[in-house]
Amino acid sequence: MTDGVDRAAAQAAGMDPDRLDALVGHLDRTYLASGKLAHMQLLVSRDEQPLLSMARGAARASGEPLRDDALFRIASMTKPVTSVAFMMLVEAGKVALDTPVADVIPEFADLRVGRSNRARVKQAMRMIDLLRHTSGLTYGLQRQTPIDARYRLLGLDEFQQKRTSNDFVADLGQLPLEFSPGEQWNYSVSTDVLGVVVERLSGMDLNAFFRTRIFDPLGMTDTGFVVRDDQVDRMTDAWRLDEDGQRVIADLGARSGWRRQGRFLSGGGGLVSSVADYHRLARMLLRGGELDGARLLQRETVAMMRDNHLPGGGDLASLSSGMFSEADYEGVGFGLGVAMSLESREYYWGGVFSTFFWIDPIEQLIGIFMTQLLPSSAYPVRAELRAGVRDSIAERRCIPAR
Repeated sequence: MTDGVDRAAAQAAGMDPDRLDALVGHLDRTYLASGKLAHMQLLVSRDEQPLLSMARGAARASGEPLRDDALFRIASMTKPVTSVAFMMLVEAGKVALDTPVADVIPEFADLRVGRSNRARVKQAMRMIDLLRHTSGLTYGLQRQTPIDARYRLLGLDEFQQKRTSNDFVADLGQLPLEFSPGEQWNYSVSTDVLGVVVERLSGMDLNAFFRTRIFDPLGMTDTGFVVRDDQVDRMTDAWRLDEDGQRVIADLGARSGWRRQGRFLSGGGGLVSSVADYHRLARMLLRGGELDGARLLQRETVAMMRDNHLPGGGDLASLSSGMFSEADYEGVGFGLGVAMSLESREYYWGGVFSTFFWIDPIEQLIGIFMTQLLPSSAYPVRAELRAGVRDSIAERRCIPAR
């Protein structure tokens, strides 16, 4: 595959290859040459055909070049996978969006609100609250309230939790909610709870459900919760910024924590994947739930997932109660597992290691970006990617989304 812009393919797809080249040059200069990022991989397709493909930089601190089939910790880009799994169970008639969570997670039968843990919820937490993050749950890394401090104390959003799924929801059920479900939006462990819902309704652990119902049908051979022995050479190092703004190792690819068995199967952030694999997931969504003859969801279900489901049709700016998220707030709605632009209708999400994907159902565009740097808010690369690709559209589409 071409390392850079396939100019002929870009022109045939109605894209400006010069502008795409300029985007690649900007990424090279701003993030790789400067040392801000150790590596990056980007795939942009239109009508499912790749127009821009690049894998640059060093996969590991020891200097190995980044391979096209490199593996990345996708963190919260796991959330759309879990949401797809849940919606498959909705289609199967096993659950509904308005089903109370406590019907499946009885550990949540007596949820309370606020620091005192005394006030009862005004309305029951429903499955839709888990999908759109209006559950009242939180993340310890929000670092805003005494409640999220208790999450940190218990390690409820750590990547390498040893607790079981049952232990996870039992511990959560003892903590108060930040607010009554449905009242506000707060980025949280909601999708981890949704993963436990999938397990209990299906009778399968999340790894088995994902493998048999999603990954195998889609041909996603490199995606999973644990890095296999035959994959180790492709696993990238992950970096973080220290207090001085310098890059330091957060997790070594060769000895990654993602090689360990027996971890909590986090539906909110546990997967490792590749650009090629995640592109297949995105293609399935763009095509309305089907890829290469394998139908996971009905077209109407996918359309519903990418609609705004925030209360009153609001945006994150008007409803958010927290500070941390993988999205901006102004003009951003939230669907069933993904954020969406109220203006352009693009839907997207990212992970804390700075990975990102977006799908434009009108322009038939997909972008998959992988790198490994904590935190994801360090640089504005995601906004620059979306803007750069959008500005490269030479022939705009006026067709309904598929």
